[in-house]
Amino acid sequence: MTGTRKGYLSGLAASAAEVMDSPVRRAKALRYLLIHIVVITAAGICVYPLLRILSISMRPGDRLFSTDLSLIPDGATLAAYASLLKDTMFLRWLWNSLIITLATSFIGVSLASTAAYAFSRFRFPGKKAGLILLLSSQMIPAGMLILPLFLMIMKLKLMNTYLGMIIAYSVSSLPFSIWILKGYYDTIPRSLEEAALVDGTSQVGAFWRIILPLSTPALSIAFLFNFTTAWNEYLVARVVLFSSKQYTWTLGLFELQGQYITQWGMFAAGSMLVTIPVLAVFLYSSKWLISGLTLGSVKG
Repeated sequence: MTGTRKGYLSGLAASAAEVMDSPVRRAKALRYLLIHIVVITAAGICVYPLLRILSISMRPGDRLFSTDLSLIPDGATLAAYASLLKDTMFLRWLWNSLIITLATSFIGVSLASTAAYAFSRFRFPGKKAGLILLLSSQMIPAGMLILPLFLMIMKLKLMNTYLGMIIAYSVSSLPFSIWILKGYYDTIPRSLEEAALVDGTSQVGAFWRIILPLSTPALSIAFLFNFTTAWNEYLVARVVLFSSKQYTWTLGLFELQGQYITQWGMFAAGSMLVTIPVLAVFLYSSKWLISGLTLGSVKG
């Protein structure tokens, strides 16, 4: 009986070895290896510029060019960070950007979620034309929108204000958010809402209690898009804001660039610090990003 068991185990081990050594198995392992090499290489290419900026921010003497290629320079110091926070209004600029960006993101997602629900669930005259118009507006270069936005904000007497910036950013990012959410709403079965309506829930209640909770991935995508767009925007801020106390960080950092000299260490330090909020939002919403990007693309 023992010999039979040993023979069985030996045969099983031999079969496993044959499977591991099979051409199909080797081809699959090679494919995974190549995929990992490509991904690691791409990640390295993306991360390397950030590491160089970090290196510049830690160089003594405000040096931009150096023959030393090490990421941690000789005599590394955090003096640029200390000077940036102490001698400039960087924290104020960061606070201004945070207020404008968060308000823009919440307002944009709120408006886009209701508008996309109307386009997805209701029939009304001009529905297709409205969707095409929204999509066509994304083909207009951003520079061409500067003058209309400037005139609109000036007529509303909202120049150099948070509200003026929030309105400008919300208007520019709304069409894309509507298309994202509309495509996702199309994948949610109507039977869920119909069951809720039969149970006595109103249309608004069905939207609030059923559609929105199921749309968390798409909402996170729209929020992240609005956040990154408003956080990194420069042209509209340059036109609307003219007081240094109201500057966003994109305008504030350019104050460090003079006609004859640029404070590269502080510039690089500020560039590193402004990535922290975006990374925090991205990491928090990353669990919804994959499903939000894929489920809204196919109507099922």
